[in-house]
Amino acid sequence: MEQEIIKLTNDCLSYFQVNCYTQNRIDKYKSMWKHGILSWMQEKKLTVYTAKTGEAFIASFVKSGYVTASERDFIRSVSVLTDFMTLGYVRKKTFLPVIHPLYGAIGVQMQKLVAHLQSLRRSRITISDYELYLNRFLVFLEREGVFTVSGIKERHILKFVSTMENNKINVVSSLRVLFRFWHEHEIIEEKYDELLDHYKWIKREKIPSFYTASEVSIAENSVDRSGGVGKRNYAMMLLASRLGLRASDIANLKFSNIDWEKNEIRLHQCKTGNPVILPLLSDVGNAIIDYLKHGRFQSTSQQVFLSARAPYVPATKSMVCSAIRYIIQHCGVSTEKRHHGPHSLRHSLAGRLLENSVPIHVISETLGHASTETTMSYLRIDVSSLMKCSLAVPPVDDSFYMQKGGIFYE
Repeated sequence: MEQEIIKLTNDCLSYFQVNCYTQNRIDKYKSMWKHGILSWMQEKKLTVYTAKTGEAFIASFVKSGYVTASERDFIRSVSVLTDFMTLGYVRKKTFLPVIHPLYGAIGVQMQKLVAHLQSLRRSRITISDYELYLNRFLVFLEREGVFTVSGIKERHILKFVSTMENNKINVVSSLRVLFRFWHEHEIIEEKYDELLDHYKWIKREKIPSFYTASEVSIAENSVDRSGGVGKRNYAMMLLASRLGLRASDIANLKFSNIDWEKNEIRLHQCKTGNPVILPLLSDVGNAIIDYLKHGRFQSTSQQVFLSARAPYVPATKSMVCSAIRYIIQHCGVSTEKRHHGPHSLRHSLAGRLLENSVPIHVISETLGHASTETTMSYLRIDVSSLMKCSLAVPPVDDSFYMQKGGIFYE
């Protein structure tokens, strides 16, 4: 596909204006085209643009493997032209997913398990998790000098599992499925899956990260609401801190979920699919209205929150997490040894409800938990209630300390 370069840039500018790009952004693209691709094509006496033309331009000024910020801008200006010419729109910047390859002789046998899981219609997320853990095992075996399936011994399996600090239960589960599959399909003779059936590890209790009411208040009040981005982030922050909504539910909040007459928010949770009805608190409602009136760009999207830069697309879970994480990181509250994403605000809300003696089943309904067993984990952060369960230390007779010549006093 090809197009005359002047017409392509003019059409692209019209696209920017229709999709509400700021004038500063449009002027920046004009400048980059003028001093970049247009100047280069003029020197080469070219008037027709193709994707290969853009690649040749990029190769002409990116001389080393390290790309500067200025060079990234010029690369972006060219990719915008290629996108618009081939797709009719400009794609947002995206990050390529990390690939966990299964390579070599052992990797080929691991791929058979992946193909089997795909035939069972396992989800893409589940398969990606298997690929992640199997890739780690593959890398470990390579470091141990093992390059064939027959070379894998019990000591390799146990040593690998013992080195895993995170998600050990998932690692063990993935290896168990792998070795069971290999044995059933006569790839190996040993039943290493039985070895993992009896593998024991210490599961340490994790205390949820949470913030006190005053710390949450400091974070909320630190948001600069003078601009549209601040108004959006403040509304998202309150939905997490006051109502305990998950990032996915905040991102997918639609106008139809808000009942302004009854002051309620009704939605089906993205994680569980269960319905939940929450009160639309005045502070939360006012923050949403402020964003809709003075911060949200025009869009036909039925989702309340949009991205902060053109083209203005519906918000995503990662946008919500990034916004709230930034607020907490820069509000002056210490985050040492504590998570500082939207989920920590759910934990904080649960802690405040427990402090106010709200029943567990009410907290469970508020947070949208599938069962009260999940909510019970928050009891570990209710220090004031736990203190009420403490027992007094019984007095010890002095004769105990004086036994054996008073060795306890030495």
